[in-house]
Amino acid sequence: MAGILPTDENDSDRLVLGLLTSLEADGAQSQRRIAADLGVALGLVNAYLKRAIKKGFVKVGQAPARRYAYYLTPQGFSEKSRLTVQFLSDSFSLFRKAKEEYGRLFERAQALGFRRVVLAGQSDLCEIAILCAVDGPISILAIVDPDATASRFIGVKVVSSYALVDEPFDAVVVTHLTAARSVFDQAVSNFGAEKVLAPDLLGLRPKQPLGA
Repeated sequence: MAGILPTDENDSDRLVLGLLTSLEADGAQSQRRIAADLGVALGLVNAYLKRAIKKGFVKVGQAPARRYAYYLTPQGFSEKSRLTVQFLSDSFSLFRKAKEEYGRLFERAQALGFRRVVLAGQSDLCEIAILCAVDGPISILAIVDPDATASRFIGVKVVSSYALVDEPFDAVVVTHLTAARSVFDQAVSNFGAEKVLAPDLLGLRPKQPLGA
């Protein structure tokens, strides 16, 4: 197995992150589909999946139609978060990439008829999103973050829950960096997937029911 694994540590970590992100979104999908999504050979996905299971990042269960289902363990979620933060923090192009993606995200929001949004999570991404919205058609009403200590961030009101946003809003934009998945899932649960937007760089998709 070692002979087919990437020798570059950065490439290897990116593949692990892609695999964990894919399994988190849909643990019942086939390895062939994962390989197609990641743009790598099927054998490479199989090798990395075995290694992830051995390291305790993934566990195996049963799915309908005699298929296997793969679940991220708590260690797997932690590793995915660690790798996400590592790549975003270490990348010199983070600001440019995030700025481009939040710019596109706000264009999409406008096309969907969303004008008033709240940001979910105070972080560097939150700051970039606010900058992208300046002088644009999208109004940011508040930042929701239960762990934030300040009442305002770059001029935007910060509250601990959606219930404390004192104006009606059209959508939620994910801007959390270290807990993006849980923030995304909570927002989807509260408001529906169609009203929750996240940049591609966070690798977030609504979870699919097993066997779907």
